[in-house]
Amino acid sequence: MASDIKLHKGDLPDGLDFGAAVAVDTETMGLKPHRDRLCVVQLSAGDGRAHLVQIEAGKRPANLIRLLADPAVLKIFHFARFDVAVLKKHLGVDVAPLYCTKIASKLVRTYTDRHGLKDLAAELIGIEMSKQQQSSDWGAAKLTDQQIAYAASDVLHLHAMKAKLDAMLAREGRTALADAAFAYLPVRAALDLDGYEDMDIFSH
Repeated sequence: MASDIKLHKGDLPDGLDFGAAVAVDTETMGLKPHRDRLCVVQLSAGDGRAHLVQIEAGKRPANLIRLLADPAVLKIFHFARFDVAVLKKHLGVDVAPLYCTKIASKLVRTYTDRHGLKDLAAELIGIEMSKQQQSSDWGAAKLTDQQIAYAASDVLHLHAMKAKLDAMLAREGRTALADAAFAYLPVRAALDLDGYEDMDIFSH
């Protein structure tokens, strides 16, 4: 395991400070929050280091939950809609405040329909990301070095992408719109958990 990646069993250690903004991602056994358990939560302060927490069944990661709910710390996600729903379902935490690089991308990168994390990393910060381990057994007791590196890569660059997207949002006059969309995300996640994931409640 690389020295800039720390793997924690069950919870974050006491006293770990991520500053004013922390990048967050989750790994699960699948894409259905009601069925598939939460296995790993990865975090980064944007300083080139990542912390991975292996979630243990039946145990509450108190330090992690405290961080995710801290109103003074911005949580940066890519496709926050899924992660926020998973964290609510499995940890019972209302994650806020939020920023989603995928929503920001859709608001300002209107010249493309490619809004995946890999596409953003390549265009905005010139980094090629591998998604090879995306579909693997995240519930295994021991994660492989490849899984650990993959999970870390999903959060290591979100701060840098946010900075680029913020500049684009400001340039196009869509910062307020993005902020409103981010504020709505917990509601969107709650709708997903209540069975409205395939319905647009605003449609005619």
